[in-house]
Amino acid sequence: MKNSIKLVALTAALAAAGCASLITGGDLIREGEPTVSFTFQNTSSQAIDTILISTCDASSYGLDRLPEGVVVRPGQSYQWTISAGCYDVMAGAVGVGSTPGKRIQVPAGRPTVLTYDGRNN
Repeated sequence: MKNSIKLVALTAALAAAGCASLITGGDLIREGEPTVSFTFQNTSSQAIDTILISTCDASSYGLDRLPEGVVVRPGQSYQWTISAGCYDVMAGAVGVGSTPGKRIQVPAGRPTVLTYDGRNN
């Protein structure tokens, strides 16, 4: 009985691992791909405490990419190193809400800045 429970648990874990990148938003750095700096610049009047970044082929915006406790206040920015490619980005503040996401293309060898004005246009 214990072995069959372990087998079911192992099977479930392996199945979930195959879909994990779709839930988390995917890896921002992928082995063997060129990396570039990506900067989120907050030009809105609202402090941002949640920034979701996912690869374009992920089924969700994924998880918050800001470290715990980090807030990007108006006029501030936050920078990541990511692999070049296509990303969907959504930002907002807990208790306030978010704006529609924005799809961006991050080219290899060219640092990219996303200016966030609260409308995400």
